[in-house]
Amino acid sequence: MTQNNLPKIVVVGGGAGGLELATRLGASLGRQGQAEITLIDATRTHIWKPLLHEVAAGTLDSHDDELDYLAQANAKHFRFVLGRMDGLDRARKEIHLAPMFNAEGREIMPARTYPYDFLVIAVGSVCNDFGIPGVARHCLFLDTTEQAEQFQIRLMEAYLHAHATGGSRGEGELDIAIVGGGATGIELSAQLHQATRLLNAYGLDNVHPSDIKIHLIEASPNLLPGLPERLSRATLHQLESLGVEVLLGEKVVEVTEAGVATHSGRFIPAALKVWAAGIKAPDFLQGLDGLETNRINQIKVRPTLQTTVDDAVYAIGDCASCPWPAKSATATVPPRAQSAHQMASLVLKNLRRALRGQSQADYHYHDYGSLVSLGKYSTVGNLMGNLMGTVMIEGLIARLVYLSLYKMHQWALFGTLRVGLLMVANFFRRRLRPRIKLH
Repeated sequence: MTQNNLPKIVVVGGGAGGLELATRLGASLGRQGQAEITLIDATRTHIWKPLLHEVAAGTLDSHDDELDYLAQANAKHFRFVLGRMDGLDRARKEIHLAPMFNAEGREIMPARTYPYDFLVIAVGSVCNDFGIPGVARHCLFLDTTEQAEQFQIRLMEAYLHAHATGGSRGEGELDIAIVGGGATGIELSAQLHQATRLLNAYGLDNVHPSDIKIHLIEASPNLLPGLPERLSRATLHQLESLGVEVLLGEKVVEVTEAGVATHSGRFIPAALKVWAAGIKAPDFLQGLDGLETNRINQIKVRPTLQTTVDDAVYAIGDCASCPWPAKSATATVPPRAQSAHQMASLVLKNLRRALRGQSQADYHYHDYGSLVSLGKYSTVGNLMGNLMGTVMIEGLIARLVYLSLYKMHQWALFGTLRVGLLMVANFFRRRLRPRIKLH
């Protein structure tokens, strides 16, 4: 226990699951003086990760939707610590935080340790390049807000250059190759199609939307592998109607500055390359003071979401490898926002039970389906439930359900009143500002 005799609960990672958990712990145990709640993250602000493809395309300004961790901590009775976890001492119950540096290389945060009584690791996931040559050097990723903003800057620079020099002049000069036919790659493709038309409408008309070719490359024979084939076919039809070139069954073997090479001998020239083909948990989790991990660095947890070797350490979200016995004997819970939300709710319950000396409850994942947004053009997906089974939806209904997922995340963080005020503010802001970020 800490010096003030309050149990110290530390959540590392301010993504969807970690931030929701810290907020709900602070609003209950923190506010009531039953525990000291701390959230640790390597950035100062939070944005819902499923929105990063919109930030990359410029159809969403991250500054309009980001949340300040310090402000949220003040409002919800928890403490925020800026830091990047890079080690763990389970015997001492201490987290190791790496030093942090500014853009000029000057140290702004020294290496530190931070004590805990209960630890929840919620550090999410990053793109997995599978060791393919050239990916790390030549591809952009969409793991963080900074990476998404960097893509948007590169896109604008390429567009402005082509506009100033009279349009696209060389093969692949403005083309975009997106590797990965999952939700991220598909949603980015649709948003970029919309962005090119908006840029043309705002006066960059020396570049025609047809000058920019968007290529979506997927190694599997279908888009959205692992999801219903009907959903894959509907998504493929929508993308092709937008003019996106979808290359299925093409495994990337190398990425160069000029483009992307596949196993079939095909070469796709592209100025901008985006890698969205698979995930892994951060590398520092591998062998973290004896915690069990799988081949993609996810921490193995029991049904209680406690790690397999330490009752005081939990893991949730994309960085957790949690059994899914309802699916199969070897299946694990998929890395989705709905998984993180459900895990946060279970750990909230189990931490309360632990403080009262009660046994832990088991986590049971409920799959409510999948939705993929194609920007303003369409939304497709499937909803799952006990009463209706699996239902394919698309169009306006699917779009409304998709938008409701973000509202549920906001509601968990802010409550009903503030979410209502944010909706009103967004209504007016969208009418006062350009429909795409132009700087």
